[in-house]
Amino acid sequence: MMSNVIGSFISVEDIKRNFAEVKPDLKPKEALDESNRCLYCYDAPCIKACPTSINIPSFIKKIASGNLKGAARVIMEANPIGATCSRVCPTEELCEGACVLNEASMPIMIGDLQRHATNWAIRNDAQLFTAGEANGKTVAVIGGGPAGLSAARELARMGYAVTVFEAKDKAGGLDTYGIVSFRLPQEIALWEVEQVARLGVEICTNAAVGKDVAADDILQSYDAVVLAVGMANVPMLGIEGEELQGVYDAIQFVEDTKTKPLSKDFVGKRVAVIGAGNTAIDAATCSVRLGAANVKMLYRRTQAEMSAYEFEYEFAKQDGVEFRWLTQPVRIIGDESGSVKRLECIRMELGEPDASGRRRPVPIAGSAFTIEVDAVIKAIGQTRHTRLIEAFGLEHNRGVVKIDEQTLQTSNPKVFAAGDVIFGDGQGEAMVVSAAEQGKQAAYAIHRKLFATVSESASFHFSEIMKEA
Repeated sequence: MMSNVIGSFISVEDIKRNFAEVKPDLKPKEALDESNRCLYCYDAPCIKACPTSINIPSFIKKIASGNLKGAARVIMEANPIGATCSRVCPTEELCEGACVLNEASMPIMIGDLQRHATNWAIRNDAQLFTAGEANGKTVAVIGGGPAGLSAARELARMGYAVTVFEAKDKAGGLDTYGIVSFRLPQEIALWEVEQVARLGVEICTNAAVGKDVAADDILQSYDAVVLAVGMANVPMLGIEGEELQGVYDAIQFVEDTKTKPLSKDFVGKRVAVIGAGNTAIDAATCSVRLGAANVKMLYRRTQAEMSAYEFEYEFAKQDGVEFRWLTQPVRIIGDESGSVKRLECIRMELGEPDASGRRRPVPIAGSAFTIEVDAVIKAIGQTRHTRLIEAFGLEHNRGVVKIDEQTLQTSNPKVFAAGDVIFGDGQGEAMVVSAAEQGKQAAYAIHRKLFATVSESASFHFSEIMKEA
């Protein structure tokens, strides 16, 4: 639970407690009772609703019989980042939303049961898989996030020599750096990284392709490449005052709470978060837990158009975050010292739909107003790694790599792509679980290309995955 200590009396220890994982693990009896509620449906709709097609009735039945290692193996077999997804997936929209018990009572708590089984594997340091017999082929994976790790894990199990190139100090991507600790502790993501490394996958960290390693060298040195880089930074707002002290990039802000010592710098501050996506929610709830006195989220559209998951929105409201809809910041105002002091905004109304299908926000003349703030956090989307994409010579549309939807093969037959780098432009919704599935399928596509043989279970229709996502 979040500390009740507020104002100047909050301590660093209080703040640390605020960042502990919010949701406790199920107790053994709770897990047993919940697993025994499952009907173990034949042709279970929950499996179809999971982008990675976890055999949910199977792992739940194993929990009911006390076989937690077996349950964890079933989960991780389908989803190499199953421990992470048990915490961050929008289960109410996916597996739990499809549970047949929704019509009679309450759905099975599939996410909680998945977390319970994978927690057992983590506590017991269980190694769930082994590498396949070497087949003599090599694959480079660019990016050590959900898609990259999933591709690397599957390739290693099929006998490939795999090297992952990761720009940061640790692999795991979004899971390690970009999801708040009180929902996803960093050690969970790093356990999943270790599961992959133990298969003999070489994970080269602090190795930014295009900077530390040349794209041409990779293309020449490996039999195939998986491009699985995530997103980059939050773009500029394009308004006056962005250079002031106290203006933050939401991606870096969240990362700092996971990688740097927590401090009292935000205690008592008034914070404005600009945006209404999942990252904006994370930035807002982090601010609350750092001791901010007031946190407002400003969004130029309405609640109906926000991109954050519903459970994220409810979580933020429970943390006391205020929401200001139809509000557009137009200027950040500083004081004599160059620090943020106020935020000038204008009220909006919704007009005709734009290219995205959402109604376009239109300024209301004469509606300008200011709010007192001490910090502004920008969370209006993320830029893409266009230079890296072009270094590989790949066709793309504003940073969205063009692929063959059946194979995930890019315009370069040697390069396959998965995850954030292909989301957008009509190619699906960005979800961690979808990225994990694409990583797996990229691995199978490489195997088909290099050996022209793969099991029927690995057949893949990207468009169908995207519809489910």
